[in-house]
Amino acid sequence: MVRSDQYCVIMAGGIGSRFWPMSTQKFPKQFQDILGVGRTMIQQTYDRIRKIVPDENIFVITNKEYVSLSHQQLPEIPEQNIVGEPLAKNTAACNLYMANKIAEINPDAQMIVLPADHLILREEVFLEKASLAFEIASKNDYLITLGITPTRPDTGYGYIQFVDKKGSEYFKIKTFTEKPILEIAKSFLESGDFLWNAGIFVWSVKSILSAFDKYLPEMTQQFMACEYNADGEEGCIELIYPKLQKISIDNGILEKAKNVYVIPSDLGWSDLGTWTSVYENTEKDENQNAVKQKHVLTYHSSGNIVHIKNSNKAVVIDGLKDYIVVDTDKVLMICPREHDQLIKDYVLDLKNLKKGDKFI
Repeated sequence: MVRSDQYCVIMAGGIGSRFWPMSTQKFPKQFQDILGVGRTMIQQTYDRIRKIVPDENIFVITNKEYVSLSHQQLPEIPEQNIVGEPLAKNTAACNLYMANKIAEINPDAQMIVLPADHLILREEVFLEKASLAFEIASKNDYLITLGITPTRPDTGYGYIQFVDKKGSEYFKIKTFTEKPILEIAKSFLESGDFLWNAGIFVWSVKSILSAFDKYLPEMTQQFMACEYNADGEEGCIELIYPKLQKISIDNGILEKAKNVYVIPSDLGWSDLGTWTSVYENTEKDENQNAVKQKHVLTYHSSGNIVHIKNSNKAVVIDGLKDYIVVDTDKVLMICPREHDQLIKDYVLDLKNLKKGDKFI
């Protein structure tokens, strides 16, 4: 049932540099159809949440550079609901900004915060867990996160440890751990009381504003200078943003607060953060090559992901195993799949070349 107290904030500000060369500064991955399904990542995020949150209650926070791109891709969302940040300040600032905007419209609101670029295969389960979180947040002063049931000891995700009380649908959080080393990730998986931190949060605006007041009081003060949903808002935000601390909502609030709860959720989830995660979630041929394009011939090749922007280009690959091959208008990248965490370094090194910026 759609209730007007339910709001959504889609966070769409990242550049997705681990996804280069497909994801660029001008056109980041959340605005692209990474898996070739006919809808971009941000559109899929919107498609999911609009089933329980009305369009007028859905907000997007992004970099001001991507405001018009967001309007183009999500014409159903009211124009004033797409908000541009003047600078990237990590996730605490944008969460506080949007909580202030929504509280000014409806002080009794609950809000769900969603990253724009995540894959969720089990949509019904997601909607059921999100609805449960809204219900809990409407009755309790809790900060709630959806924790993903881990399927492998992944070192690229943060982990949440919960206190197990049998028979409950949600649990008190004991600890947060940023990306652990492999040995620790394995022990987390074996213990059974750890979940992946998906960065999906639900809380009432009252609860999150009170947590900011307690744990990041200086940031709260800075945001109090502005009048929200009014003519002067944008100018005021431009003034305060350079002074804000650059910190994540996890480090700034959730790791310190005592009222944080998790709902274990088996969503068929991936943050699609790397080419390997795209490879894992893409259909493959009989040789385990993930190739969407028509004119690609492979010989003695297996385990590759091939992404060619120009559909009129023929591609022949012979003797390649477990590689990423990405060809865009400006860049050709060929690297082993196991090196996908080094792509950020390629981008930095390219920036240092003369006129290298034009390839980012």
